[in-house]
Amino acid sequence: MFIIFAGLPGTGKSTIAHALAKELGAVYLRIDTIEQAIRCAENHDKETGPAGYFVAYELARDNLKLGLNVIADSVNPLLLTREAYREVALSTGSKFLEVEVICSDVNTHRSRVESRISDIEGLKLPDWNAVITRDYEQWDQEHLIIDSSKLLVKQCIEIIINAL
Repeated sequence: MFIIFAGLPGTGKSTIAHALAKELGAVYLRIDTIEQAIRCAENHDKETGPAGYFVAYELARDNLKLGLNVIADSVNPLLLTREAYREVALSTGSKFLEVEVICSDVNTHRSRVESRISDIEGLKLPDWNAVITRDYEQWDQEHLIIDSSKLLVKQCIEIIINAL
């Protein structure tokens, strides 16, 4: 099973994805970790472009071929990235679930963005302006939407597991 997360920074997506990976014993692929490793390897602070996503697609493909459950944790903001994740699942004969995490309470979302501390060494988190002005395309496929402003992490996990 391939569980593909999406959502703006600060919505609670990584918290939920990480907890779900622990619960299921799934492979956890986090774009922030991959992209920061690329920046460290190349000794720069620039954006990595699509490289992190391409690495995640292939790591997911390898692990799905092994029969492992995989969770991809990324903003996944574009129709192109969403389609690429779906293609990975289809190419391995794996079922998939797309989960978009939102935070409908703007004050809560902003507070999360402005108060969080990176758990990845060297990763610079976006500020509120960068989050609200980020290019995030509308979905073109049916998917599960979780509103983290109304649910505890445990409740989010239960909803996702029930959807599986």
